[in-house]
Amino acid sequence: MTTFTDVLRDLLARDAGRPLVTFYDDGTGERVELSVTTYANWVAKAAGLLVEECDLERGQRLRVDLPTHWLGTVFLGAAWTVGLVVTDGDDPDAVVCGPGTLDAWAERADHLPVLACSLLPLGVRFPDGVPPGVHDVGAEIWGQPDAFTAWDPPGDEDAATDALSHTDLFDPTRATATVGIDLTDGGRLLTTANPASPPGAAVFTEPLVRRGSVVLVAGADAARLDALSVEERATARA
Repeated sequence: MTTFTDVLRDLLARDAGRPLVTFYDDGTGERVELSVTTYANWVAKAAGLLVEECDLERGQRLRVDLPTHWLGTVFLGAAWTVGLVVTDGDDPDAVVCGPGTLDAWAERADHLPVLACSLLPLGVRFPDGVPPGVHDVGAEIWGQPDAFTAWDPPGDEDAATDALSHTDLFDPTRATATVGIDLTDGGRLLTTANPASPPGAAVFTEPLVRRGSVVLVAGADAARLDALSVEERATARA
């Protein structure tokens, strides 16, 4: 299994109903839990949005400029399903952003697809709308189907990030060797790292290839992280 689609297909076949991504925002009290099936549905909708609304195709570059959030994992999966390269460069072919960077990216919306996430609970739209030319993910994603098949899917050696191919990214030994994530098969990783930042992608890809799950936490102090680790039965932290 050397592409994202291979890995997700395997997870769906094994246990589609189990938790895959859990997210806590300790500042707002939000908790979101996505099963494998629910996550796959969101990925399909996001992939459809990238292709059908933004005309993106294999080999183009997507900037996922989001803070630590469950939607970051969705757009990573969508990018890799389509065959996009997740980049942290300043000249992408499209960008997914949140409220904190919306104004800056909106200035480029006349020539760059800009998809904005409100980061409100349930992935809803911006209550006051978005600037002209910007796609409001919370408004547009619901019209996309729950299934998506890429017409030109990425291959093993296609780039998944600026530095890594799909084969490299989904190598189960890489995260242990390079970033110190020591997760056993079926394990549950609790992390404050941002998987949407290419250097932090391993906190998401390692649980995927280990057939485990990830708990993403934003805004928590050390004591709260300790408590969540127990509550969520984490087997590793990063």
